[in-house]
Amino acid sequence: MSSKPSFRQKIGFELFRKYRSNAQKIHDLNYIFWECTLKCNLNCLHCGSDCKKESAVKDMPVEDFIKAIDDITPIVNPNKTMIVLTGGEPLMRNDIEKCGKMLYDRGFPWGMVSNGFNFKKQRLQILQQAGLRSVTISLDGLEESHNWLRGNTRSYENAIAAIKNLVSFPDIRFDVVTCVNQKNINELEEIKELLLSMGLKEWRIFTVFPIGRAKQHKELQLDPVEFKAVFDFIAKVRKSGEIKLNYGCEGFLGGYEGKVRDNLFFCRAGIQVASVLADGSISACPNLRENFIQGNIYKDSFREVWENRYENMRNRKWLKTGECATCKDFKYCEGNGLHLRNEKGELLLCHLNKIKEGEKIEKD
Repeated sequence: MSSKPSFRQKIGFELFRKYRSNAQKIHDLNYIFWECTLKCNLNCLHCGSDCKKESAVKDMPVEDFIKAIDDITPIVNPNKTMIVLTGGEPLMRNDIEKCGKMLYDRGFPWGMVSNGFNFKKQRLQILQQAGLRSVTISLDGLEESHNWLRGNTRSYENAIAAIKNLVSFPDIRFDVVTCVNQKNINELEEIKELLLSMGLKEWRIFTVFPIGRAKQHKELQLDPVEFKAVFDFIAKVRKSGEIKLNYGCEGFLGGYEGKVRDNLFFCRAGIQVASVLADGSISACPNLRENFIQGNIYKDSFREVWENRYENMRNRKWLKTGECATCKDFKYCEGNGLHLRNEKGELLLCHLNKIKEGEKIEKD
């Protein structure tokens, strides 16, 4: 495959650019993350939040989060607004069911992202009764690779058990996400076969970006040839139809757009996505930290913040600096995912340029 888009793809990019521009103006909120805890029962090498078993930030009372949701409800359609609980590890809290039931009673579908370590069948049943509709479980390689990344020798077996449990709950939509790194990149075919053998229907792949702990571990970053190989693998699997496989929502990919995920690249942070962080900060994607915070639910109205702030996310011309300044694809990319910007707004990774570098090395 080539990073150079076809004429037909370019037409698609232009049409999608108009849709994105309109979405920025309307900023119709339909996806809310709640970073419900910074506690975690694992010690993952790639953790973007540097979560630990005990956190200095106390867990927010469920009632405080629900109050923020009630504040913003008049400007959203609850039935079409997904709320996702993330962390840390959400299951470190013993009141997730309470929160879920309160959301369900208000008409909001809700889900969660979990490492699967404590995802027991009995608790899953209780969560479903509280309205749980979607789950994402992390599986980052075969046993040795997964346990290495997650820092626990029991992590793999528990994640596999969680996946098997979820398969037996057909009313809960779930997928598995895999963070590809140098340790597991040669295991992708085997991981695919393992997931298929367990009856999995949806799989997502991410590449690790250098924030949080991941900055300290160079072995998590793929070289350009490996990076390109990930997208070739995804495109091949999607074409085969064996499993619904998508690359994560980050990064404009040129000629790979439309071939490695269901939608064209669009960083929806602050445009259709908001988040409430563990300390009450109002942001967008949970991976966006201090320099993208728009307010705090303990002193600001969530509704007012969504309606009147987020300017640096809805107008991204300010990102046309550095390597983006002269890039002819900026109009399609708008500076990549915001989580790939450092505190100064500088781009940490350009997906398209890294793919092109991989192509060049392969040709040479």
